[in-house]
This record gives sequence, structure tokens and C-alpha cells, in this order.
Amino acid sequence: MDYRATYPLVLQVLSRLIDLCLVLGGLSIVTLVFVNATLRGAAGFDLAWSLEVTAFLLLWTTFLGCAAAIARGAHMRVTEIVELFFPAKVQHFLSIAINLVVLVTMVSLIVEGYSISTHTWAQKTTVLYWPVGFLYASMPVGIALSLIFHVFNMLHDWRSPPGRNGPPIAHHVDGADTGAVV
Repeated sequence: MDYRATYPLVLQVLSRLIDLCLVLGGLSIVTLVFVNATLRGAAGFDLAWSLEVTAFLLLWTTFLGCAAAIARGAHMRVTEIVELFFPAKVQHFLSIAINLVVLVTMVSLIVEGYSISTHTWAQKTTVLYWPVGFLYASMPVGIALSLIFHVFNMLHDWRSPPGRNGPPIAHHVDGADTGAVV
């Protein structure tokens, strides 16, 4: 379920900003890799700084992509076995337990990622002399954004669990759930 339509305006704007960063980051990665490979093949040299920038962009887009996927409810979830063997009431409590485990995992990743980032902040990259901690900061920042979306998704699911009669949900032409309440 795409949760973005149920978010308050601030989270909708945040989700759009993350999407914009992902588009710009992805385009930058493709452009840098293409230009660098072309220069290496055609001119016999490459841009040393492009490798560091690409590594930074890859890490940041990975963790921002995690937040974007959570906002869309797009992380993989295998529900067939649970639906086959457990009644709806148990499924609801199992969903709550899983969400709490995910929440605890995210908090621990934020804490550990922050620790790693602060401990490596004084180190500099070899070409651009950027703080290495900035590279590692992608994890706590991306997971913190993911946590914000996850908490709102959890609260939404607790208030209106799947299967409970609520407002109709808009669907794409192909039948996919858009998450928008009609």
C-alpha cells in the first residue's frame, strides 16, 4: 500500500524532496560513470574525483531509497504463509510484532551509524578531502527518514488494519493499490 496519500503535508513534501534527491542522485551517478568511462576509453585518462563522488552518491541514494520505499509501502513482504496458517486476529498481532522489531532494528542502525559517522568524521577522502564520516552519515540519516515514515505507516495500520471496512482505496487501471483514499 502506498501510504503517501495518508501522510500530513509535511511528510508528503519530505517524500517528494527525497524523490527529487533520488532522481538527481541517480542521474548524476549515470552521467559521472558514463563520462568517466568515455574519457578512459577515448582519451586514456579518467577523473579521479568522479569515483569518490559516485561512491558518495551511491550510498546516499541507497539509504534515501530505503526511505522512499517505506513511504510507498514497497519493501518486500511475504504474507502468503501467514495468511494461509493464521486467522486475521493473529495476523494483526503478528504485523504489530514485526513492525516493532523493524522499529527497534532501525533505532539500533541509527545509533550505530551515528557512532561510525562521528568516529570517522576526522578522516578525509584521498582526492576530494571530504570527511569520510559524511559517507557513513548516509546510513543514520536515511534510516532516520525511514523510521519517520515507518512510524506513520505503523500508526495508520493500527488505526485501520487491512480487512477492516474503511474508505475505499483508489486503484490504478491495472488494479494496483495507489493508497489514495477516495
